[in-house]
Amino acid sequence: MSPSPKVVALGGGHGLAASLSALRHLTDRLTAVVTVADDGGSSGRLRREFGVLPPGDLRMALSALCDDGEWGRLWRDVLQHRFASAGALHGHAVGNLLILSLWELLGDTVGGLDWVARLLNARGRVLPMAAVPLDIEASVLGIDPDDPETVTRVRGQVAVATTPGRVVEVQLIPADPPACKEAVDAIRDADWVVLGPGSWFTSVLPHLLLPELAAALRQSPGRRCVTLNLGQQQGETDGFSPSDHLEVLARHAPDVRIDAVLADPSSVDDPVALAEMARRMGGRLLMRQVSRGDGTPRHDPLRLAAAYRDLFAGVLGDVTPYLP
Repeated sequence: MSPSPKVVALGGGHGLAASLSALRHLTDRLTAVVTVADDGGSSGRLRREFGVLPPGDLRMALSALCDDGEWGRLWRDVLQHRFASAGALHGHAVGNLLILSLWELLGDTVGGLDWVARLLNARGRVLPMAAVPLDIEASVLGIDPDDPETVTRVRGQVAVATTPGRVVEVQLIPADPPACKEAVDAIRDADWVVLGPGSWFTSVLPHLLLPELAAALRQSPGRRCVTLNLGQQQGETDGFSPSDHLEVLARHAPDVRIDAVLADPSSVDDPVALAEMARRMGGRLLMRQVSRGDGTPRHDPLRLAAAYRDLFAGVLGDVTPYLP
């Protein structure tokens, strides 16, 4: 029996949690590489007060990988629990504080995350994309309705995600930060790297802007899959078609080849245009229902897992009749 594929999932927040909830059904060799640019909420407060990586997206990835048994489910709920009070703890997630405590005790970012994974009996490993906290800066059109052609620079993940204008491009600050070595090694050693779904400019693209990660993606012999969102994200991708999402990705990382694009038919108005855009990036389009089908833009973990299973089995076995 052949071993399960080595898979690396890139992203952050709810989008990464969705892909991890699916991928955990397919492989026990799974690594999440998580963006570290969050500057809002509990994560932002801890980042500013202690000078650490924002722990929130790391916590969510760990929770998505927790064991299905009673032990894992309970500790997942503990990690995700938020305090509600009139005091300083209001809004803090227990998992953020636990991760911060381990970082302070061990002096080791990756080691602290590995200990939380052991506590959860997690089905995979969670790593930060960079060794230092990052900022995202965006060029935005149309913030001033009286001057819609003026480009404004907007800095910070929360500000970029909620801008009333149209995001044109993003960059990292610092522009060449030190990558997490373990994350680079995981990408170089992967059979598959999955990008998305998630907040396109603030969770998906940042991985492609970090030079060491982008180089690892270019050099890795593994395959690369882009999982598209189920709809537009207010503030970041208003008015974007699925093809627009790919075009933005190609513009930010023109040298990174994409082998497959996964999309839900309900979110694609022009599959021919999307398939052509995927081909221009070196890949092919796979259409599968991966949404919950309840009218919300949320992925169904089992349907998404089935789509990834078909993709991994087909391409790894050189059988691709399901790709148009």
